[in-house]
Amino acid sequence: MNEIQAIEAAQMKTELDQFKVGDTVKVHFKIVEGKTERVQIYEGLVIAIKNSKVGKTFTVRKISYGVGVERVFPIHSPRIVKVELVRPGKVRRAKLYYIREKIGKSAKIKELIIKKKPGASKAAQTADADN
Repeated sequence: MNEIQAIEAAQMKTELDQFKVGDTVKVHFKIVEGKTERVQIYEGLVIAIKNSKVGKTFTVRKISYGVGVERVFPIHSPRIVKVELVRPGKVRRAKLYYIREKIGKSAKIKELIIKKKPGASKAAQTADADN
């Protein structure tokens, strides 16, 4: 069992765990077309994160030309270059499958507003005092 755990530990990525369900993300992943290799960006809403360890996956949903498109990405895949957080979402559920039936504005997720620390910067404090 030690050998299997060693192989799994070698394949795991640690830098991709900065997003959660409800966030809007840009997934940069490699596409191989013949001999050429390019990076394609897939931007959408994370509606589910499943499993754990090496088999961990996340589902990203986007609307393309009026049609909902979902794609499942393995987090620890070598084809994923990076996952960029575009907008944090404010949700209270682990799976957002109800978004599939929503259309238009009702399909939006509220943005999570993160408060800054009190001693963030003096320039921001003086700007607030002027207003």
